[in-house]
Amino acid sequence: MFPAGGMGKYGKTFEDMQKKLQKLDVDLKERVVEAAAGGGMVKVKVNGGEEVVDIKIEKDVINPDDKGMLEDLVLAAVNEGIKKAKKLREAELAKITGMVMPGLM
Repeated sequence: MFPAGGMGKYGKTFEDMQKKLQKLDVDLKERVVEAAAGGGMVKVKVNGGEEVVDIKIEKDVINPDDKGMLEDLVLAAVNEGIKKAKKLREAELAKITGMVMPGLM
């Protein structure tokens, strides 16, 4: 399948791409997206590694008699933040591979 001497240029290309992907993982952890719910009453920040790095909640939305609403807002904001982080990751991955591959990393 490959010429004598191994994978040659294919192996080098694969190694280069692998290095770029490893660097991308590091770079994405430093990039942050923000999402909000409840008209901005709950805001979350998620890094490109899909880790929640910050949550801000306006005091006006904190009502001990309706904790379910606050839980729903936090959940909605976190899920939106993760979606945005995935899109960021996919866009950056496409720059390296030349194609969109949702869910690869």
